[in-house]
Amino acid sequence: MLAKFGPAGNSDVYSKTHKSTVDAPKYLKDMGLDHYEYQCGRGVRVSDKLAQSLREEAEKYGISLSVHAPYFISLSSVEEDKRDNSINYILQSCDAAKRLGAQRIVIHSGSCAKISREEALSLAKDTLSRARKAAIEQGFEDIIFCPETMGKVNQLGNLTEVLELCKLDDTFLPTIDFGHLNAREFGFIKGKAEYEKMLDEVENAIGHDRLKIFHSHFSKIMFTVPGGEKMHLTFDDNQGFGPDYEPLMEIIAKKGLAPTFICESAGTQDKDALAMKTYYMSVGE
Repeated sequence: MLAKFGPAGNSDVYSKTHKSTVDAPKYLKDMGLDHYEYQCGRGVRVSDKLAQSLREEAEKYGISLSVHAPYFISLSSVEEDKRDNSINYILQSCDAAKRLGAQRIVIHSGSCAKISREEALSLAKDTLSRARKAAIEQGFEDIIFCPETMGKVNQLGNLTEVLELCKLDDTFLPTIDFGHLNAREFGFIKGKAEYEKMLDEVENAIGHDRLKIFHSHFSKIMFTVPGGEKMHLTFDDNQGFGPDYEPLMEIIAKKGLAPTFICESAGTQDKDALAMKTYYMSVGE
Protein backbone atom coordinates (compact mmCIF):
# COMPACT_ATOMS: atom_id res chain seq x y z
CA MET A 1 0.00 0.00 0.00
CA LEU A 2 1.54 3.28 -1.18
CA ALA A 3 0.90 6.93 -0.49
CA LYS A 4 -1.25 8.81 -3.01
CA PHE A 5 -0.56 12.22 -4.46
CA GLY A 6 -2.64 14.79 -6.30
CA PRO A 7 -3.65 18.45 -6.56
CA ALA A 8 -6.26 20.55 -4.83
CA GLY A 9 -8.39 21.59 -7.78
CA ASN A 10 -7.03 22.66 -11.14
CA SER A 11 -3.62 24.22 -11.74
CA ASP A 12 -3.03 27.31 -13.85
CA VAL A 13 -1.64 25.19 -16.69
CA TYR A 14 -4.62 22.84 -16.60
CA SER A 15 -7.11 25.73 -16.60
CA LYS A 16 -5.46 27.23 -19.68
CA THR A 17 -5.54 23.99 -21.65
CA HIS A 18 -8.76 22.29 -20.52
CA LYS A 19 -12.32 23.56 -20.45
CA SER A 20 -13.78 21.12 -17.96
CA THR A 21 -12.81 19.48 -14.68
CA VAL A 22 -14.12 16.22 -16.18
CA ASP A 23 -10.81 15.93 -18.06
CA ALA A 24 -8.81 16.05 -14.81
CA PRO A 25 -8.57 12.28 -14.14
CA LYS A 26 -6.96 11.50 -17.51
CA TYR A 27 -4.68 14.51 -17.20
CA LEU A 28 -3.53 13.43 -13.74
CA LYS A 29 -3.12 9.80 -14.77
CA ASP A 30 -0.96 10.87 -17.72
CA MET A 31 1.17 12.94 -15.31
CA GLY A 32 1.63 9.97 -13.00
CA LEU A 33 -0.59 11.19 -10.14
CA ASP A 34 -3.23 9.21 -8.21
CA HIS A 35 -5.73 11.56 -6.59
CA TYR A 36 -7.85 14.67 -7.13
CA GLU A 37 -9.42 16.86 -4.45
CA TYR A 38 -12.56 18.54 -5.74
CA GLN A 39 -12.92 22.06 -4.37
CA CYS A 40 -16.20 23.20 -2.84
CA GLY A 41 -14.53 25.94 -0.83
CA ARG A 42 -16.90 28.66 -1.98
CA GLY A 43 -20.01 26.51 -1.76
CA VAL A 44 -21.24 23.09 -2.83
CA ARG A 45 -22.40 23.37 -6.43
CA VAL A 46 -21.97 19.98 -8.07
CA SER A 47 -24.55 19.08 -10.70
CA ASP A 48 -25.58 15.45 -11.14
CA LYS A 49 -24.24 15.55 -14.70
CA LEU A 50 -20.79 16.73 -13.59
CA ALA A 51 -20.71 14.31 -10.67
CA GLN A 52 -21.55 11.32 -12.84
CA SER A 53 -19.09 12.27 -15.58
CA LEU A 54 -16.22 13.00 -13.18
CA ARG A 55 -16.91 9.82 -11.24
CA GLU A 56 -16.83 7.73 -14.41
CA GLU A 57 -13.59 9.33 -15.59
CA ALA A 58 -11.97 8.90 -12.18
CA GLU A 59 -12.92 5.21 -12.11
CA LYS A 60 -11.70 4.77 -15.68
CA TYR A 61 -8.26 6.21 -14.94
CA GLY A 62 -7.84 4.94 -11.38
CA ILE A 63 -7.92 8.37 -9.73
CA SER A 64 -9.37 8.49 -6.20
CA LEU A 65 -11.34 11.56 -5.16
CA SER A 66 -11.93 13.67 -2.07
CA VAL A 67 -13.95 16.85 -1.49
CA HIS A 68 -12.94 20.05 0.27
CA ALA A 69 -15.99 21.32 2.12
CA PRO A 70 -16.79 25.08 2.17
CA TYR A 71 -14.20 27.37 3.74
CA PHE A 72 -16.86 29.25 5.66
CA ILE A 73 -17.71 26.28 7.88
CA SER A 74 -17.16 27.25 11.51
CA LEU A 75 -17.63 24.41 13.95
CA SER A 76 -16.71 26.67 16.85
CA SER A 77 -18.76 29.80 16.12
CA VAL A 78 -20.31 31.45 19.16
CA GLU A 79 -23.44 31.99 17.01
CA GLU A 80 -25.66 28.92 17.10
CA ASP A 81 -27.12 29.53 13.65
CA LYS A 82 -23.64 29.55 12.11
CA ARG A 83 -22.90 26.21 13.72
CA ASP A 84 -26.20 24.82 12.43
CA ASN A 85 -25.44 26.17 8.96
CA SER A 86 -22.04 24.51 9.16
CA ILE A 87 -23.74 21.16 9.72
CA ASN A 88 -25.82 21.79 6.59
CA TYR A 89 -22.68 22.60 4.58
CA ILE A 90 -21.08 19.37 5.80
CA LEU A 91 -24.17 17.40 4.75
CA GLN A 92 -24.13 19.10 1.34
CA SER A 93 -20.47 18.10 1.02
CA CYS A 94 -21.32 14.52 1.97
CA ASP A 95 -23.99 14.45 -0.73
CA ALA A 96 -21.55 15.78 -3.35
CA ALA A 97 -18.89 13.28 -2.24
CA LYS A 98 -21.33 10.38 -2.49
CA ARG A 99 -22.37 11.36 -6.01
CA LEU A 100 -18.74 11.86 -7.05
CA GLY A 101 -17.64 8.55 -5.57
CA ALA A 102 -15.34 10.36 -3.14
CA GLN A 103 -14.61 8.86 0.27
CA ARG A 104 -13.30 11.82 2.26
CA ILE A 105 -14.40 15.38 2.98
CA VAL A 106 -12.00 17.97 4.39
CA ILE A 107 -13.54 20.22 7.04
CA HIS A 108 -12.26 23.54 8.44
CA SER A 109 -12.72 23.88 12.17
CA GLY A 110 -13.30 27.60 12.67
CA SER A 111 -12.06 30.45 14.84
CA CYS A 112 -11.46 30.97 18.53
CA ALA A 113 -10.76 34.69 18.37
CA LYS A 114 -13.58 35.73 20.75
CA ILE A 115 -13.42 32.82 23.21
CA SER A 116 -10.84 30.57 24.82
CA ARG A 117 -9.38 27.66 22.86
CA GLU A 118 -11.03 25.25 25.32
CA GLU A 119 -14.45 26.79 24.74
CA ALA A 120 -13.93 26.76 20.96
CA LEU A 121 -12.93 23.11 21.01
CA SER A 122 -15.96 22.19 23.11
CA LEU A 123 -18.29 23.91 20.63
CA ALA A 124 -16.52 22.28 17.67
CA LYS A 125 -16.85 18.82 19.22
CA ASP A 126 -20.58 19.32 19.69
CA THR A 127 -21.08 20.60 16.13
CA LEU A 128 -19.04 17.84 14.52
CA SER A 129 -20.75 15.14 16.59
CA ARG A 130 -24.16 16.44 15.50
CA ALA A 131 -22.97 16.59 11.89
CA ARG A 132 -21.81 12.96 12.01
CA LYS A 133 -25.12 11.85 13.53
CA ALA A 134 -27.06 13.70 10.82
CA ALA A 135 -24.80 12.28 8.11
CA ILE A 136 -25.50 8.73 9.28
CA GLU A 137 -29.25 9.43 9.40
CA GLN A 138 -29.12 10.70 5.81
CA GLY A 139 -27.23 7.67 4.48
CA PHE A 140 -23.74 9.19 4.36
CA GLU A 141 -22.16 6.88 6.95
CA ASP A 142 -19.45 5.82 4.48
CA ILE A 143 -18.16 9.38 4.01
CA ILE A 144 -15.08 10.02 6.15
CA PHE A 145 -14.85 13.36 7.98
CA CYS A 146 -11.32 14.81 7.85
CA PRO A 147 -10.98 17.89 10.11
CA GLU A 148 -8.06 20.05 9.02
CA THR A 149 -5.21 21.71 10.88
CA MET A 150 -5.31 25.46 10.27
CA GLY A 151 -2.65 28.07 9.52
CA LYS A 152 -3.65 31.19 11.43
CA VAL A 153 -2.87 31.45 15.12
CA ASN A 154 -6.38 32.64 16.06
CA GLN A 155 -8.02 29.67 14.32
CA LEU A 156 -9.00 26.48 16.07
CA GLY A 157 -6.99 23.68 14.55
CA ASN A 158 -3.52 23.04 15.88
CA LEU A 159 -2.56 19.37 15.65
CA THR A 160 -3.63 18.50 19.19
CA GLU A 161 -7.05 20.13 18.69
CA VAL A 162 -7.67 18.35 15.40
CA LEU A 163 -6.75 15.02 16.97
CA GLU A 164 -9.22 15.74 19.77
CA LEU A 165 -11.89 16.17 17.10
CA CYS A 166 -10.85 12.90 15.48
CA LYS A 167 -11.36 11.08 18.78
CA LEU A 168 -15.10 11.76 18.47
CA ASP A 169 -15.55 8.92 15.97
CA ASP A 170 -13.38 5.98 14.98
CA THR A 171 -13.93 6.77 11.29
CA PHE A 172 -12.59 10.35 11.42
CA LEU A 173 -9.16 11.01 9.89
CA PRO A 174 -7.07 14.16 10.41
CA THR A 175 -6.19 16.37 7.49
CA ILE A 176 -2.67 17.32 8.54
CA ASP A 177 -1.69 20.44 6.64
CA PHE A 178 2.03 20.64 7.30
CA GLY A 179 2.28 24.06 5.67
CA HIS A 180 -0.42 25.36 8.01
CA LEU A 181 1.26 23.89 11.08
CA ASN A 182 4.59 25.37 10.04
CA ALA A 183 2.99 28.79 9.48
CA ARG A 184 1.04 28.92 12.74
CA GLU A 185 4.26 28.16 14.63
CA PHE A 186 6.39 30.54 12.55
CA GLY A 187 8.62 28.11 10.67
CA PHE A 188 9.20 25.51 13.38
CA ILE A 189 9.56 22.56 10.97
CA LYS A 190 13.31 22.27 10.36
CA GLY A 191 13.61 18.63 9.34
CA LYS A 192 12.86 15.05 10.29
CA ALA A 193 12.70 15.58 14.05
CA GLU A 194 9.66 17.87 13.86
CA TYR A 195 7.84 15.59 11.40
CA GLU A 196 8.59 12.55 13.57
CA LYS A 197 7.21 14.30 16.63
CA MET A 198 3.97 15.19 14.84
CA LEU A 199 3.45 11.69 13.45
CA ASP A 200 4.14 10.21 16.89
CA GLU A 201 1.48 12.50 18.36
CA VAL A 202 -1.02 11.27 15.76
CA GLU A 203 -0.27 7.62 16.53
CA ASN A 204 -0.46 8.15 20.28
CA ALA A 205 -3.78 9.99 19.99
CA ILE A 206 -5.73 7.89 17.46
CA GLY A 207 -3.65 4.78 16.80
CA HIS A 208 -1.46 3.35 14.07
CA ASP A 209 -4.31 2.26 11.80
CA ARG A 210 -5.49 5.83 11.32
CA LEU A 211 -1.96 7.24 11.22
CA LYS A 212 -1.22 4.92 8.30
CA ILE A 213 -3.94 6.38 6.07
CA PHE A 214 -4.22 10.00 7.27
CA HIS A 215 -5.20 12.78 4.87
CA SER A 216 -2.75 15.59 4.23
CA HIS A 217 -2.36 18.96 2.58
CA PHE A 218 1.09 20.21 1.72
CA SER A 219 2.41 23.50 0.38
CA LYS A 220 4.96 26.13 1.24
CA ILE A 221 3.24 29.02 2.99
CA MET A 222 4.32 32.57 3.72
CA PHE A 223 3.59 33.58 7.29
CA THR A 224 3.74 36.64 9.51
CA VAL A 225 4.42 37.04 13.22
CA PRO A 226 2.19 36.92 15.22
CA GLY A 227 -0.64 36.09 12.79
CA GLY A 228 0.59 32.95 11.07
CA GLU A 229 -0.47 31.98 7.54
CA LYS A 230 -0.45 34.77 4.94
CA MET A 231 -0.41 33.12 1.50
CA HIS A 232 0.36 29.90 -0.33
CA LEU A 233 3.50 29.76 -2.46
CA THR A 234 4.92 27.39 -5.08
CA PHE A 235 7.84 25.04 -4.56
CA ASP A 236 9.91 27.14 -7.00
CA ASP A 237 8.96 30.48 -5.47
CA ASN A 238 9.13 29.67 -1.77
CA GLN A 239 10.93 32.91 -0.77
CA GLY A 240 12.68 31.11 2.05
CA PHE A 241 9.47 29.85 3.62
CA GLY A 242 8.97 26.15 4.26
CA PRO A 243 8.37 23.49 5.06
CA ASP A 244 10.49 21.14 2.95
CA TYR A 245 8.73 17.98 1.80
CA GLU A 246 11.80 15.75 1.36
CA PRO A 247 12.31 14.81 5.04
CA LEU A 248 8.62 13.97 5.37
CA MET A 249 8.65 11.77 2.27
CA GLU A 250 11.65 9.89 3.66
CA ILE A 251 9.82 9.21 6.93
CA ILE A 252 6.58 8.18 5.21
CA ALA A 253 8.46 5.72 2.99
CA LYS A 254 10.54 4.33 5.85
CA LYS A 255 7.53 3.82 8.12
CA GLY A 256 5.46 2.24 5.34
CA LEU A 257 2.63 4.76 5.78
CA ALA A 258 0.09 5.34 3.02
CA PRO A 259 -1.49 8.78 3.47
CA THR A 260 -3.12 10.81 0.72
CA PHE A 261 -1.12 13.98 -0.01
CA ILE A 262 -2.96 16.90 -1.59
CA CYS A 263 -0.69 19.65 -2.86
CA GLU A 264 -2.07 23.17 -2.42
CA SER A 265 0.70 25.15 -4.11
CA ALA A 266 -0.47 28.42 -5.64
CA GLY A 267 -1.20 27.48 -9.26
CA THR A 268 1.40 24.71 -9.62
CA GLN A 269 -0.31 22.15 -7.41
CA ASP A 270 -0.14 19.32 -9.97
CA LYS A 271 3.53 19.89 -10.85
CA ASP A 272 4.50 20.15 -7.18
CA ALA A 273 2.42 17.08 -6.25
CA LEU A 274 4.39 15.16 -8.85
CA ALA A 275 7.67 16.42 -7.38
CA MET A 276 6.58 15.05 -4.00
CA LYS A 277 5.56 11.70 -5.46
CA THR A 278 8.75 11.37 -7.52
CA TYR A 279 10.89 11.93 -4.45
CA TYR A 280 8.74 9.60 -2.32
CA MET A 281 9.09 6.82 -4.90
CA SER A 282 12.86 7.36 -5.14
CA VAL A 283 13.45 7.00 -1.40
CA GLY A 284 11.07 4.06 -1.11
CA GLU A 285 12.93 1.88 -3.59
